[in-house]
Amino acid sequence: MEDVLQIYRLPYDPNYPVVCFDEACKQLCGEVRPAQRTRRGRAAQIDYEYERQGVCHQLILCAPLRGWRQVKVTERRTRRDYAECIRELVEMHCPQAKRIRLGQDNLNTHDGASLYETFSPEEARRLLDKIEFHYTPKHGSWLNMAETEINIMHSQCLNRRLDSQALIAAEVAAWEKKRNRAQARIHWTFTLAAARRKLRRLYPSIED
Repeated sequence: MEDVLQIYRLPYDPNYPVVCFDEACKQLCGEVRPAQRTRRGRAAQIDYEYERQGVCHQLILCAPLRGWRQVKVTERRTRRDYAECIRELVEMHCPQAKRIRLGQDNLNTHDGASLYETFSPEEARRLLDKIEFHYTPKHGSWLNMAETEINIMHSQCLNRRLDSQALIAAEVAAWEKKRNRAQARIHWTFTLAAARRKLRRLYPSIED
């Protein structure tokens, strides 16, 4: 936990940027009956019944101090999808970085093995040499700022019925563009001092 909190305290450095990664899932829901308009000034009437049309996934990268995020909408979230995100991060989004400090949860696909399963050993090694992993603790994924960004995305963009992956991708792209243009940042207040005070029961007890 303290490892992740420590990198959040670092000032922004384009040579060693702090980037957070996380994944989310959105159920695709279609309308069974079209919404009915009501009188002016009142919301349309929407039938509670809906039709399930599968799911799609959002893989999100965000640099909290830079006010930047990038969301990739996919059909699945496999090792290959994760590896492709890491390659895009290294080659497209942070090509000038000497080393990227990557904060993420400890899902079993979030490791170097995913890169070796997707790319040649030489390519996987080249990418991994640019990544410095920082994992949130078990049951502590809330420490990942990308999870906060996902919650913002769902409340501002995906909090309604959407029936296709293409529609979600279009909505997310518009949301992403708007927030990046504004360089919207997360105001993170949970510090090392706060962690040691509020979660002191989780620290080992040292007695003389």
